[in-house]
Amino acid sequence: MSSNTPVQVINAPNTLKLRLGGGKFGGIDAAAIAKAEAALKSLSGNFSEWMQDELTKLDAARQAIRVSGLNAETAEGLYFRAHDLKGLGATYEFPLVTRIAASLCKLIDDPDTRQGAPMFLVDAHIDAIRAAVRDDIKTDTHPVGKVLITELERRVAEIAPPE
Repeated sequence: MSSNTPVQVINAPNTLKLRLGGGKFGGIDAAAIAKAEAALKSLSGNFSEWMQDELTKLDAARQAIRVSGLNAETAEGLYFRAHDLKGLGATYEFPLVTRIAASLCKLIDDPDTRQGAPMFLVDAHIDAIRAAVRDDIKTDTHPVGKVLITELERRVAEIAPPE
């Protein structure tokens, strides 16, 4: 290309920024976020009951495995319960439960291999979740919480492929 070749530069307007809006939350109204947080806080009195409901479902999934064995259907049921807790733990003010459930999900994530998951390790995760809720151990900064999650994640890392 010679220096005599005319060049035209076209600057396209940034319409994405206009569509998202500006501000700290990328176009989401800060007042709406504050309102949602206040609504969640007002529901926090129900968190304990809701967590117990989730634990009942988790226990039912474990019981189905004990009755029918770890097969495709029972393993999937357990995976869904663990996945729910992975999402709800922090919402219910138990980030440690989220982390333990995430470790369990990693252990049984692959539908093709989840039936081979060692039941002792599945049970250890479920028992750890129950203990964390029972003893109000909410984070991994608690000495017991730290030991629990460290050991569970270490054992899963020995079995499950890295992400």
